[in-house]
Amino acid sequence: MNDLSNAPEGERPQERTARQRKPDWIRVRAPVSKGYHETRKLMRELNLNTVCEEAACPNIGECWSKKHATVMILGDVCTRACAFCNVKTGMPRAVDPMEPENTAVAAAKMGLEHIVITSVDRDDLPDGGAGQFVKVIEALRRNTPSTTIEILTPDFRGKMRAAVEAICEAGPDVYNHNLETVPRLYPTIRPGARYYSSLRLLEEVKSHNPLIFTKSGIMLGLGEERLEVHQVMDDMRSAEVDFITMGQYLQPTPKHAKVEEFVTPKTFKAYGTIGRAKGFLQVASSPLTRSSYHAGDDFAVMKKAREEKLLKSRKPDRIAL
Repeated sequence: MNDLSNAPEGERPQERTARQRKPDWIRVRAPVSKGYHETRKLMRELNLNTVCEEAACPNIGECWSKKHATVMILGDVCTRACAFCNVKTGMPRAVDPMEPENTAVAAAKMGLEHIVITSVDRDDLPDGGAGQFVKVIEALRRNTPSTTIEILTPDFRGKMRAAVEAICEAGPDVYNHNLETVPRLYPTIRPGARYYSSLRLLEEVKSHNPLIFTKSGIMLGLGEERLEVHQVMDDMRSAEVDFITMGQYLQPTPKHAKVEEFVTPKTFKAYGTIGRAKGFLQVASSPLTRSSYHAGDDFAVMKKAREEKLLKSRKPDRIAL
C-alpha cells in the first residue's frame, strides 16, 4: 500500500521512513484511476488550482476518481505561513480574471451537483479576495444554476465585516470557515489568525443571512486536550454553526508542526456522538475527514436535518385532556 506523504526530494530514507510511519487506518493508496487523471488534466487545461493538490490531501485519489475537486482560487501562494499548512507562502501573483469563468466551466464539465471553493489568504488585496469569491459564485449561478455552492474562506483579517457581507449577498449555500485548532494552540499553529475573530466571522454570516448553512472544522492530533475540543464545539454552537468537521492532522513536511498523537477511530466516533448531542445538524468525525470530503453528501444530510427540525418546531403541542 502506497502511503501519500509528499516527502521532499533529498530527504534521507531513514528520515522519510520515520516520518511516514502512520497507523493503518489513515494510510491510503496512491491515485491511479482514469477519473483521477481526467480531473487532473481538466484542472491544468483551465489553469485552476486545487487545495486537494496544494494541501497534499490524503483523499485526493478517492475524490478525483469521482471527479470531485475543491477549487482553490486567488492563486497558489499564501501570504501567511501556518504551521500545519502545505500551501506555498510568499508574495502572490496578480489575480486571474478568468478564474471565475474557468471554475464554472470545470463545474459544468464535471457535472457537479455540489462544488466547494476555497482560497489562499490574500492579505495583500484591499478586500482580502472577497470580490473574487463573489465573482466565482456569480459565474457558477449563471453557468450551472443547479449546482449548490460551498465556500471555505480565510478570516479576511481587518476586512472581515465588509468581506462577509459581500459574499453573503452573492448567496452561497454553505459558508465554511475553519477554526483549525483549540485557542491554546493558536500562537504556534495558526499565528496569523485569532480564534475569537474566526468565531465572529461565523456569527457575522448567520447575522447577515440565517438561511446560509455555516460550517467549521478542527484538526486533532496537535496536542489538544479532550475538554478543549468540547469547548470548541460549544463555542461553535454559540455561534450557531450548523456543521462541524473533525479530522486527523498529518504533518506535510519535516518543517511543519509535528503530529503529537494519532487519534483513534474510536475516539473520533466518540467526538462525533458528543457533537450530535450538542445540536449540530451534521457532524463528520473520522481520521480522514477533511473540510470538503464528501461535502455534497453531507450537504444533503444537513439540509434534510434542518427541514425536519423546522417541521418539528411547527407542530402544535398536544393538549392534555
